[in-house]
Amino acid sequence: MRARYRTAAAVALTMTLAVSACGGGEPTSATKDTNRLEVMSWWTSGSEAAALNTLLAAFQQAHPGVQPVNAAVAGGAGSQAIVELAKRLRSGNPPDVWQTFAGKSVQGYAERGTVRDVTSVLPDPVSAAMQPTIRQSLNRGGKPYGVPTGAHRSNVLWFNTDLLEKAGVAPPAGDYPLATFLTDLRKVKDSGATALCLGGKDPFTTVELFENTLLSTIGTAGWNDLVNDRLDWRGAKVRTALRSFGDMLTYADPEASGLSWDAAATKLAAGGCAFASVNDSAYGELIGAGAREGTDFGATAFPGTGGSFLAVVDVFVAATKADNAKNALEFLGGISTPATQLAFSRAKGSVPVLRDVDVSSLPAYQQQSSKALWTSPVLLSVAHGEAMSPTFQAGFYDAVSTYVRTRSPDAFADDLRDAVANDTIPQR
Repeated sequence: MRARYRTAAAVALTMTLAVSACGGGEPTSATKDTNRLEVMSWWTSGSEAAALNTLLAAFQQAHPGVQPVNAAVAGGAGSQAIVELAKRLRSGNPPDVWQTFAGKSVQGYAERGTVRDVTSVLPDPVSAAMQPTIRQSLNRGGKPYGVPTGAHRSNVLWFNTDLLEKAGVAPPAGDYPLATFLTDLRKVKDSGATALCLGGKDPFTTVELFENTLLSTIGTAGWNDLVNDRLDWRGAKVRTALRSFGDMLTYADPEASGLSWDAAATKLAAGGCAFASVNDSAYGELIGAGAREGTDFGATAFPGTGGSFLAVVDVFVAATKADNAKNALEFLGGISTPATQLAFSRAKGSVPVLRDVDVSSLPAYQQQSSKALWTSPVLLSVAHGEAMSPTFQAGFYDAVSTYVRTRSPDAFADDLRDAVANDTIPQR
């Protein structure tokens, strides 16, 4: 298991070194007409591919003379796409457009001049309609450098209703305490079913599980301390979160190491496990697997986190030296149209980030998620490289891996101490 986490840490650092090495230089012209557009992403699962196709189809409908090229690279949370992108950036051959995350990820590219200012395709009315925390997370020096496709809620707990009924567990709702969740995991295990699905083949899933557990323990105020480097990683609250996380792992699917995140979601849909905690990219996979919301599966905020929205925000950026710069900006501009935001979210399980998009036609879960986005504090994820630098993100993955292997809170804290000590990237 540790090797998988080391890989994730190496990926984050590879990305950082790559963009540092290549720099940006003068932007290529965004007025030259061409007939091609290359879009790199990591969206290859069923719901992801369908969502990406909504963007490509909308662009092609508006620009029938341009052929978009889908350069998606498989790998959960971009583990392989980031490596491929790093190689291309070093060689001076960037894709026209690529996927990244909000916050430090997009800001890091902007700082190094690798991506261009997208003010021209995010005019004031669009910017004003965007969820404020997300809008700010796109900026460097007061200018936006990426366009978000939608917001995923990461602090979600999914459950299979049939397995819970067989185990005598009430479907969680409302204020669902962490202690009750641990008790319910035990009840499910005692019933003979697999209690907790986990797509351990994709390292981010275990890190998300810890991230949600940490948020449950330290709360929104503690999360603000975390992102401002004020959290005591050796303190009692972090130790409590680690202990609860370790307890959860004892109920994890014994087949987790062979499952990708989407395979784990499909397993829950089929009744192969009772619970899963993963961002709501899982929603699209559950629906795609034929599971019915409210009948076969349900969802609630991860225990103890109902008052916040831990966001995973996918963002597209345009290369400073894009061969097809005009098409790149046109593609990014089209993402923010209400019809495209809605079609994308319907396929992906995310919610629109613009207030003026009517979500009443979306399923009940997504309507609830949208309400949470606009009524709760929006927090940025460490696991997905939004809240902290790539160096700290790598250390976070390492620290979780160390705890999984050793169950030592001190060893966990040591890894984070080393990450902070090695972090020379400005926290802007």
